[in-house]
Amino acid sequence: MGGASRRARNRPYLTFRATTYVLPLIGILIVVAGFALRLNPLLVVATAAIATGLAAGHGLVDVVSSFGKAFIDSRSVAVVWLALPVIGLLERAGLKERARTVISRIHVATTGRLLLAYLSVRQLTSALGLVSLGGHAQMVRPLIAPMAEAAAENHWGELSEDTRNHIRAHAAAVDNIGLFFGEDIFIAIGSILLIRGFLDQNGIHVEPSALAVWSIPTAVCAFLIHGTRLLLMDRKLKAACERDRERARANEGTGAA
Repeated sequence: MGGASRRARNRPYLTFRATTYVLPLIGILIVVAGFALRLNPLLVVATAAIATGLAAGHGLVDVVSSFGKAFIDSRSVAVVWLALPVIGLLERAGLKERARTVISRIHVATTGRLLLAYLSVRQLTSALGLVSLGGHAQMVRPLIAPMAEAAAENHWGELSEDTRNHIRAHAAAVDNIGLFFGEDIFIAIGSILLIRGFLDQNGIHVEPSALAVWSIPTAVCAFLIHGTRLLLMDRKLKAACERDRERARANEGTGAA
């Protein structure tokens, strides 16, 4: 009887405690729903962060202040903004066209091989802590994507808009995968310090060097898996280009008739 009454008295407290721990996870649901609905990623992530802070019991002013502090403390934000005008001037001076011309002269270069080479470089440099050498704005958009499109045109002729978008998406994905799985090998990166801090808070003490070492097998697996996908992508691009040409010939025949 005593145990049952004690459990009955503790039930409201346990319910409140479970709600306190579970409710902040609403941010995950917002992110999943937002990405599933293809909403603006920046708006989705910002909304999820605010909702998580409010659900954890913080005030709106405190949450917004945390955003501002993180923005000011982040040195990488300033570097990106400084690089964008330079990239814009280079593009206006013909950077994309020059990159396409250079890659068109290398006949052995295909889209898959080019992206595989960039994946290896991106992952290796990230493992050495040089995470700012790549990026969508400063590397993928002005260089990698145009070179990948030129390699496809060099082998299979004119590309449709859907095929171009497909190649651009793969170029952006290569940068993401190379950075994500490569940076954890570098012990002084923010993600390693974040993991160590979280584990320390929960009584699990791990050295950053151990985390970095055990990140190597994951990085190798990611490289092999995505590298295989990139090599197989050339076949898919060839088939897509052939379908586009057949569709174009069919449309021309229909128009002539």
